[in-house]
Amino acid sequence: MVTETTEERLEKLERTTRRYRLVVTGMGIVVLACAVIWVATGTVGRAQAQNPGGAGKVIRAGKFILEDEKGELRAVLGMTDNGPTLSLYDEAGKSGVELAVLKDGPKLALHDEKGQTRAELSIDDKAESALWLHDENGKARVSLVAFKEGPGLVLYGENGPRAALALFKDWPQMSLCGMSGKPGAALAVGKDGPELTLYDEVGRTRAGLFVHKDNLGLALWNEKGSTIWSAP
Repeated sequence: MVTETTEERLEKLERTTRRYRLVVTGMGIVVLACAVIWVATGTVGRAQAQNPGGAGKVIRAGKFILEDEKGELRAVLGMTDNGPTLSLYDEAGKSGVELAVLKDGPKLALHDEKGQTRAELSIDDKAESALWLHDENGKARVSLVAFKEGPGLVLYGENGPRAALALFKDWPQMSLCGMSGKPGAALAVGKDGPELTLYDEVGRTRAGLFVHKDNLGLALWNEKGSTIWSAP
């Protein structure tokens, strides 16, 4: 039966994707790359102009700041305690893009005109990648994670996860959650056949149905986890 395995995997999806931040497009990457080259090229050009004989010299710095013609901040490339970061700002001074290579892996975040994070992409130190999409209030609505065991998708409501779809080791699973975020129903297709599990409001397994080859089973549990009826 699918009991704690579905809840554990849902919790793993939610816990792992919190570490991750993002969404990226090819255009965004090109913009970031161009910004880095722009900053670096401009700095080297000014240094060489001030020191004509300094061609080939290495320029070292902890931070580069790029300003527009009005003196407004538009980009910052620098080092932090956790790794190098690049931030690009709009005309209003709001951060639009943040790119970082941190100790636990690279991360990319896209922000809207209010500075609210709307999409995040990351790869952690376990080589697991994650994508997060947020609404205009910054609340997570969708997370997509590629675990080593397989991909997982979580949809979020106002108070937490409401639906999850995962594929672990060729075992597809779907979980529907209540307002508390606890699984209410789980459907899975294992190597022996399909299984359906129903939970109460606190996430306790209360009913299960499975079809394994030529074997059909149904069981009911009370709130203490004791079997009160089963067939066959």
